[in-house]
Amino acid sequence: MPVKAIKRQIIMFFLMNLCTAHLSAQPKQWTLEDCILHAVEHNITIKKMNIQKNVAEVNLNTAQMSRLPDLSAGIGQTWNFGRTEVSNGLYENVNQSSSSFSIGSSVPIFTGFRIPNEIERTQLELQAATENLEKAKEDLSLNIASLFLQVMFNKELVKINKSQMELSESQVQRTEILVDAGKVPSSQLYDIKAQVANDKVSVIQAENNLNLALLDLRQSLELERNTEFDIFVPETNDVVAENMSSVQPVNVIFDNALQLKPVVRAQQYMVESAGKALNIAQSGYYPTLSLRFGYNTNYFSKDIRPFSKQFKDNAQEYIGLDLSIPIFNRFSVRNQVRTARFNIENQQLTLESVKKDLYKEIQTACLNAISSQEKYKASQEAVASNTESFKYAQERYEIGKSSVFEFNEAKNKLLRSQLEEAQAKYDYIFRAKILDFYNGVPIKM
Repeated sequence: MPVKAIKRQIIMFFLMNLCTAHLSAQPKQWTLEDCILHAVEHNITIKKMNIQKNVAEVNLNTAQMSRLPDLSAGIGQTWNFGRTEVSNGLYENVNQSSSSFSIGSSVPIFTGFRIPNEIERTQLELQAATENLEKAKEDLSLNIASLFLQVMFNKELVKINKSQMELSESQVQRTEILVDAGKVPSSQLYDIKAQVANDKVSVIQAENNLNLALLDLRQSLELERNTEFDIFVPETNDVVAENMSSVQPVNVIFDNALQLKPVVRAQQYMVESAGKALNIAQSGYYPTLSLRFGYNTNYFSKDIRPFSKQFKDNAQEYIGLDLSIPIFNRFSVRNQVRTARFNIENQQLTLESVKKDLYKEIQTACLNAISSQEKYKASQEAVASNTESFKYAQERYEIGKSSVFEFNEAKNKLLRSQLEEAQAKYDYIFRAKILDFYNGVPIKM
């Protein structure tokens, strides 16, 4: 292989390694989806809600296992003095010790439908806990989206302020030419330099606000210390067209939310759970029937038979049924039933309150989205008008027909309109994402 070709390969190898090292040194740019997934996985509130769901699963398992027979064993040791029952069943004046061994079990046969109702109630409570967990995830996702959009907004403000600063800096050179030509006084050069200094302050403030917004988002993601962090900014072209499908009539969004939102489903499960709690309370009116069976034996110290012989001869096996009929329980069951009925009413009222609050939230979100959309359109028109006005003022200033004050006034009007447009744009995007949230559409950019 020629020497030149070898050198070329070596150079290419080092360049590739240099590029790879440079790319690996860049901080990861997080998308909105990345941020939401990481926050859901590491958020402390979500972890606590997941523990509550696990507790509900344990409660369901406990209720399901209550159908099974129980099993217990016992060992006893007794020392008797004086008149005592001996191994033949008679009583004698003798001091002796005796040992007892037993094992027994019982099986619930009929419990007044308490067990099946407890199983159904705990199943409903598990479903409610699952929906509450989903609600917490949705709330967190919406909060992360708000912080993410705030970072995007601050990034755009930095660009706008830097653009204005660069424009002022370019005017310094033009003003120097005008001063040298005697077309404008030297004071205008100092004025434009002062404007450059003010623009630099605005850039510094915008960058500081961006760093604070990044810090807020980073803290919400529970990132480890000293982790470099930045976001990936997606393109936002025609914001109105991209989010037009999000703005729907209030009733349409509300009907979807009733079917999809975890906050509604969780409360519906709680209403059903309250109904099962009433059935459990009413089971106290019914008799209960259980089957019991077991084995026991004894050993007496004064008996001349050996331990193994006594263990076998004294053995007793039994099986029996226990029927318990409630007659009078000091009205405790009646009051438990009354309390359960009150709880059903309370849960139903809570469900109605949840629905009303949800409708109010959606109604407010729709009005805000429509208002922010119109505000964004108006701000776009203002930017277009101020851009043309600034171009005219810039042309007059560059030929010495206007003062630096007129130039700066037109420039500042354009800056204010650009800032207002950026704020209106991201406010509209966030309002549209809120409507997506109520419609059950995943939040993404």
